[in-house]
Amino acid sequence: MQTDIVAGSVGTDELEILSILVKEYELIQYPVTHPNPLEAIKFRMEQMNLSENESTILGTRSRKSEILSGKRKLSLSMIRKLTEALKIPAEVLIQAY
Repeated sequence: MQTDIVAGSVGTDELEILSILVKEYELIQYPVTHPNPLEAIKFRMEQMNLSENESTILGTRSRKSEILSGKRKLSLSMIRKLTEALKIPAEVLIQAY
């Protein structure tokens, strides 16, 4: 087996085609779904060492509790703040939960 990869060679082209095929197969057979919005928020806050009490992103303590327990839905302004502060993609936060 040849270990030297030369740009533009037949081996390089074959390897590129195989990697594209594997990627497409994985996307179809094993799709990665977005996480639950509330779980994403909790996970990201944990990663950033933010407790629910320390964070002011979601508003007052009672509002944070309602949101993180699923009793209250995220508003558009909350989604914008979370996207900015926690770097969670908006497409994750706008999902139904």
